[in-house]
Amino acid sequence: MEVETEQGETGKSVMCVLTDPEGTTLGGTMYLPQNVGPIQLQQIVNTLLKNEEKLPYAFYISNQELLVPLGNYLEKNKVSMEKTLSIVYQPQAVFRIRPVNRCSATIAGHTEAVLSVAFSPDGRQLASGSGDTTVRLWDLNTQTPMFTCTGHKNWVLCIAWSPDGKHLVSGSKSGELQCWDPQTGKPAGNPLTGHKKWITGISWEPVHLNAPCRRFVSASKDGDARIWDISLKKCVICLSGHTLAVTCVKWGGDGVIYTGSQDCTIKVWETSQGKLIRELKGHGHWVNSLALSTEYVLRTGAFDHTGKQYSSPEEMKKVALERYNKMKGNAPERLVSGSDDFTMFLWEPAVSKHHKVRMTGHQQLVNHVYFSPDGQWVASASFDKSVKLWNGTTGEFVAAFRGHVGPVYQISWSADSRLLLSGSKDSTLKVWDIRTKKLKQDLPGHADEVFAVDWSPDGEKVASGGKDRVLKLWMG
Repeated sequence: MEVETEQGETGKSVMCVLTDPEGTTLGGTMYLPQNVGPIQLQQIVNTLLKNEEKLPYAFYISNQELLVPLGNYLEKNKVSMEKTLSIVYQPQAVFRIRPVNRCSATIAGHTEAVLSVAFSPDGRQLASGSGDTTVRLWDLNTQTPMFTCTGHKNWVLCIAWSPDGKHLVSGSKSGELQCWDPQTGKPAGNPLTGHKKWITGISWEPVHLNAPCRRFVSASKDGDARIWDISLKKCVICLSGHTLAVTCVKWGGDGVIYTGSQDCTIKVWETSQGKLIRELKGHGHWVNSLALSTEYVLRTGAFDHTGKQYSSPEEMKKVALERYNKMKGNAPERLVSGSDDFTMFLWEPAVSKHHKVRMTGHQQLVNHVYFSPDGQWVASASFDKSVKLWNGTTGEFVAAFRGHVGPVYQISWSADSRLLLSGSKDSTLKVWDIRTKKLKQDLPGHADEVFAVDWSPDGEKVASGGKDRVLKLWMG
């Protein structure tokens, strides 16, 4: 008899449907025992997907991670047993990045504020751009300055590594661009001129489309974006059409270029002739920041956390394409825009010129938006002192990270998408834990505003720079 009563208590199974983040169901409706939790669900998903190597998955019910058996979840959240429970499965990185927790080096060198920091795609080199008109390359093994790249006549506002790691380009306040050889710190040719006002952004053509890397696009306050070819050492296409400053630019994985502008629009361009393909309208004020769901694999090309190096451009292109296709899956490339109107939009530009979702919640302008490496999340940094987390597929609000006491300028993700880094006017860096939605590590140390942060693609280290002129390296 006892057995039967026990059976009666837990016997009712839960009607579930498993879907991927895009909403595609896996294996139809299932009746699962109430004692099934994430571990059993993981086995089910691996079996249904016929994965030869068992992969780790996380499970979400209405944007909250499932960490307990289904029965406990239903009870705690007072969910009816009669309803079908929709469970989203999300692949997790098979490796783990350690949170950074200490400053390993404070390196002086720049004589004015550090305005940008960027690790090379393989994580072995670090570059910074400064108000002192120089670009500096740092030796990460000895944590000392390696090269000082001189030639700009004005503040260096932005820097960008080519995804094959062979070139570094910087853009200045006077509108000049300069390509550098990272191995020597010497300029690769004369400055590239054409823009009439300062450079606001630089983005390279993805290496899976063209190897070795030759082309990049620059955005400027003068209202134009320009495509440059470093082997021809000149501007090959000028993208004209915005009526005000272009504030940000991204070269997408499908080969189109996205530009965001103070004219409140985002324009989509093809890159063989520079024709305008699409206009994305909806923002009521300046567009400040653009993020692509595929950005991380575009930035790192063929390089991943394992540190594997490549001998030929062809091999690099092949591996980069595999990484890109794997990350993108069957879904279209997604774009998120952040604006001075306090809102963000989620777009699927290849599918429609209309936004998919309007993302509201910030109480001040949105300064920086960034997709997690796996595309699961979008993070946004705002002058309202908060960092917000959103679902990268649906655009739904997930959590707000509060702790900064000044505007948040820049954010960066760990390679495994589990941790988020933010730098603020309040002089601190903070590391947030995506799973617990809490502050993981507070990193004070800078004497003034932190303008720039970057987490190395190999996950080993974080770099930061700001008004106090020093570059700080942080380790786990």
